[in-house]
Amino acid sequence: MALSLNSMMSFPSYKLSSKPLNLRSPRVLMASTLHSTSKEAENLKKPYSPPREVHAQVSHSMPPQKVEIFKSLDGWAEENILVHLKPVEKCWQPQDFLPEPESEGFYEQVKELRERSNELPDDYFVVLVGDMITEEALPTYQTMLNTLDGVRDETGASLTSWAVWTRAWTAEENRHGDLLNKYLYLSGRVDMKQIEKTIQYLIGSGMDPKTENNPYLGFIYTSFQERATFISHGNTARLAKEHGDLKLAQICGIIASDEKRHETAYTKIVEKLFEIDPDGTILALSDMMRKKISMPAHLMYDGRDDNLFEHFSSVAQRLGVYTARDYADILEFLVGRWNVEKLTGLSGEGRKAQDFVCGLSSRIRRLEERAQGRAKQSSIIPVSWVFGREIKV
Repeated sequence: MALSLNSMMSFPSYKLSSKPLNLRSPRVLMASTLHSTSKEAENLKKPYSPPREVHAQVSHSMPPQKVEIFKSLDGWAEENILVHLKPVEKCWQPQDFLPEPESEGFYEQVKELRERSNELPDDYFVVLVGDMITEEALPTYQTMLNTLDGVRDETGASLTSWAVWTRAWTAEENRHGDLLNKYLYLSGRVDMKQIEKTIQYLIGSGMDPKTENNPYLGFIYTSFQERATFISHGNTARLAKEHGDLKLAQICGIIASDEKRHETAYTKIVEKLFEIDPDGTILALSDMMRKKISMPAHLMYDGRDDNLFEHFSSVAQRLGVYTARDYADILEFLVGRWNVEKLTGLSGEGRKAQDFVCGLSSRIRRLEERAQGRAKQSSIIPVSWVFGREIKV
């Protein structure tokens, strides 16, 4: 899901020292020297090429000796993280919530689905489609996890607990996009070809969430994102129920429950890192929040709308599916979940990072209130996902 926080807030950036507890390695590689100007972004987006990241990309920022921390935690992960996966035979599958194609009543079931979906407004479908497209870019997220030093799947079928988790997490997540995609197809309310093009563009664009091959940063990012998707799917469930589509509410709700279970696993990993290396972990959390959490579909493009992600975000904000307040609430939740305020024995830099992180959620809320006061007048634009019908953004 999405927020345009960059224009709302900025934080001073400072380089962390190279002390042993420093999260960053001196072997920082600049994979790109492009600056994020709109002109350069425009030049990169050619008819045969999807949008690309244009910020300076950093790789392998974790000191090599810290890789050993994650190798030593493999047994712990087996006992404490893999338990948050469900056996395939006990998992729900998309077909559990869809018309049965082998049934004589299939066409009647599709007709009933379409009748229910007719009660839902177009702006709701814009948000539901955006959620589905985000889920369908799953190959990008598995790729991101497999960039993380010390926990990546080195062979594609590694038996380490970290690799087993990544593959099984991906397999569970794969059901989300499948289910929403099939529901939207059967509803007849959306332009599936435009949606399919958007998915292809998005996967082709990839994603650099500024986690720098660093599992400290990576697991903080996934903790935040799993909670964000839990909130978003929960709110689409609520709205579907309000509009009378109880089956769609059930669909969105069951996806939200998966996201909550995955959130529990990722937050438990970060909790363990706080236990083992509180200074390194608080520096990582501060670093990630200073850079701001980029949303996984921020390079969304349909071949027509250069600002598709911002428009999708605006509709989600207006409907209350995912808002700036949710961003602050997630941070506040994680700070409490990890007992950040109670950390002791930190270095000077660690204490500064602690103060910054603990005061950030209230600062975000104040800035969001000011931004709302200065909010420009809404506009009406055509959205290709709903056959070019006009939507308020």
